[in-house]
Amino acid sequence: MTTKKIAVLFSGMGTNLENLFLKLHNKTFNDTKLEIALTLCNKEAALGIEKSRRYGVESVILKHESYPQREDFDKKLVEIIRAHDIDLSVLAGFMRILTPYFTKNVKAINVHPSLLPLFKGADAIHKGYASDEKEAGASVHFVNEELDGGEIILQKSFKRTFNMSYEEYEANIHKIEYEILPQAVIKLLT
Repeated sequence: MTTKKIAVLFSGMGTNLENLFLKLHNKTFNDTKLEIALTLCNKEAALGIEKSRRYGVESVILKHESYPQREDFDKKLVEIIRAHDIDLSVLAGFMRILTPYFTKNVKAINVHPSLLPLFKGADAIHKGYASDEKEAGASVHFVNEELDGGEIILQKSFKRTFNMSYEEYEANIHKIEYEILPQAVIKLLT
């Protein structure tokens, strides 16, 4: 049996991180064991740090404010990821725009709360809800130099109802994220 190592990069609550632990960590798919070997966070007060700890993985905290240049931060990220012999890095609410240094040296995917190419960047859920789009959803894509512009791996949508509240809309998006992000990791690593 083969073991594939995953790094999860996050910045906040760690809901997608916890979902990945529940659905993937130390589980076997198609004779491949998946292990979340590294969690990495850029905010020392992020709630996801405690969630990672509960699964026995101590998060590496790398504060981006400590690096004068964006590329310096990314070089340190790449160094840490390489030191852990990671097969796939997963951006799960990692609120940093990464430089080409990162994207050329790390195989990474990202989950985004819209049907890309719609509503790239921050506040995608708010932008989507405020739009006239009749469908909404989430996407998992490869990370490249273009913000939320990498090749799409998986997407799933739902039909928006006329009187849907913002809370219902957001809950539907997160439900889809929790479904397709683990599916994408399994697809790519097994």
